[in-house]
Amino acid sequence: MLPANGWSRRGLLAGASILTAGGAAAARGDRLVDGVVILIDRNEPSVMGHAVSYAANLAKHFADKGARLLIEVVANGKGIDVFRADRTPLAEPLATLRQTLPDLTYSMCASSKAIAEAKEQVTIPLISGANLVPFGIGRVVDLQLKGWAYIHA
Repeated sequence: MLPANGWSRRGLLAGASILTAGGAAAARGDRLVDGVVILIDRNEPSVMGHAVSYAANLAKHFADKGARLLIEVVANGKGIDVFRADRTPLAEPLATLRQTLPDLTYSMCASSKAIAEAKEQVTIPLISGANLVPFGIGRVVDLQLKGWAYIHA
């Protein structure tokens, strides 16, 4: 059973992973952790807003400790609207966050994008700074297997 706050059990055990100012991965127990991945898979402004807030708060939390945190926000399924230039309700906060957090990455599921484009018969534009990954959920799992903590927004 997952905690109500959205952290996975592995994410809780790993804590939020950090990179030291020197760039070396920090040890947490007997393993190395490299970052936090935040998944958005719903087209709800409050969910999208929470993801932005989580990223900003995590970055500040670790900066206050003198550490850098790698953060990747992954949009999958109906959540891809967060990174759609033609639909996102958070264009300004997302742009501001990207400018202030150099260790932040935005990734959109290319498969979900292709499905939406076929359904809507349009070409979906991405916000500035967003990247495509073949499968959003695959990206999340790849990062978890590398030791990243996971948050479901």
